[in-house]
Amino acid sequence: MQQQKWLITGVSTGLGRAFAQSALAAGHTVVGTVRSEEDLRVFEALEPGRAHGRILDVTDGDAVSSALTEVERNVGPLDVVVANAGYGLEGTFEETPLAEVRRQFEVNVFGAVATLQAALPHMRRRRRGHLMAVTSMGGLMAVPGMSAYCGSKFALEGILEALGKEVAQFGIHVTAIEPGSFRTDWAGRSMTRAAQSIDDYDELFTPIREARQKASGNQLGNPAKAGNAVVHITSVDQPPAHLVLGSDALRLVTAARTAVDEDIRAWESLSRTTDFAEGAQL
Repeated sequence: MQQQKWLITGVSTGLGRAFAQSALAAGHTVVGTVRSEEDLRVFEALEPGRAHGRILDVTDGDAVSSALTEVERNVGPLDVVVANAGYGLEGTFEETPLAEVRRQFEVNVFGAVATLQAALPHMRRRRRGHLMAVTSMGGLMAVPGMSAYCGSKFALEGILEALGKEVAQFGIHVTAIEPGSFRTDWAGRSMTRAAQSIDDYDELFTPIREARQKASGNQLGNPAKAGNAVVHITSVDQPPAHLVLGSDALRLVTAARTAVDEDIRAWESLSRTTDFAEGAQL
């Protein structure tokens, strides 16, 4: 495989770290964004000379743009950019403060958008590149108690799908990475949790929250294997627009999409009643 230059946001822990380690193991150069000097030193020690750390807050659009310009100039033209930085917000819709919902979108959606927008002009000029963002199986299906998180990931899915159709003409690939449950700290210390304040939801949501906390650290998914899968698709001629990772994600996403298809079929006759009888006026 030809050596590539990658940029991955959020490489301190979790899947971001796993993606970076797999890319480094494959011989690639990786620029990884972190939030502290200590995390920067730890990351660069993974592979001195090929692991380059940058301290970056992805919610600062101007800083993201400046960072991408600096990396292109000092590290070299980027072949792969992975907008990975994000976090989970747990809580029923009614119990989640609007400020927390805004923050969720600020990081998960606008942080990813800023990263991809900053990378795109360079790739467009070169007529090549691969843009990726980590959504989630929660970007293609939803569960109780994760409305803000799933909403942010559904939004990112739509952005990526439209983006892929816009930039295919330039030889640029776009992939949404949709992981299931992986053995990271996503559901542990990295999860933000809205306070349970409405008793009416306790019967439904308390067992879900407790099960998620209990499963943290014991999930089915292997982050190293996820990293290898992501590295693999950068070496194929036609990478997927959607990369679902994990057998649990395959099962849950398939069930959710089947339910949508069934709803469409069940109400097809009503859907057709909303057209003008004379058809479109051209």
